[in-house]
Amino acid sequence: MIGKKMEEAMNQQIKHELESAYLYLSMVAYFHSQGLDGMAQWMRAQTQEEIVHAMKFFDHIKERGGRVELLPLAQPKRDWTSPLEAFQEAYQHEQFITSKIDDLVRLAAQEEDHPAGILLQWFVSEQVEEESSTSQVVQMLERIGDSGHGLIMLDRELGARTFNPPPAAEE
Repeated sequence: MIGKKMEEAMNQQIKHELESAYLYLSMVAYFHSQGLDGMAQWMRAQTQEEIVHAMKFFDHIKERGGRVELLPLAQPKRDWTSPLEAFQEAYQHEQFITSKIDDLVRLAAQEEDHPAGILLQWFVSEQVEEESSTSQVVQMLERIGDSGHGLIMLDRELGARTFNPPPAAEE
């Protein structure tokens, strides 16, 4: 059985993960409006990943006899001044999510909640990848600067990203 504190904290994390998906979906719309369909595709894959993350917490609560409570989502931002600003916000958002995962890891240790600790180790590793991938795009956009040609090339490269759901054993 999941403890009340962990149940409440994981319900909050479901909200954070779904707000991540909502933010990235808003970025999909923004990138399409700018004719940057490759960046939109990259963010679409990111959106799908965040939904999978939310469902991992959802299933964990359910499997441990807890009650999932879906909390209201914040309205996401809808416009950015540039692709760089959008990806900088995505990177900052991933840092925020990492801090929330770290809080959950601390809570699991305090509560001696070993099943949660096991689940959260997957998220610790995942957040290293999430921060790294968004940071890399930010760095590329900073190098490109005002080069339209560079932006087109990066857009094409980012458009190659596809969503690969985790294997069933990891879900």
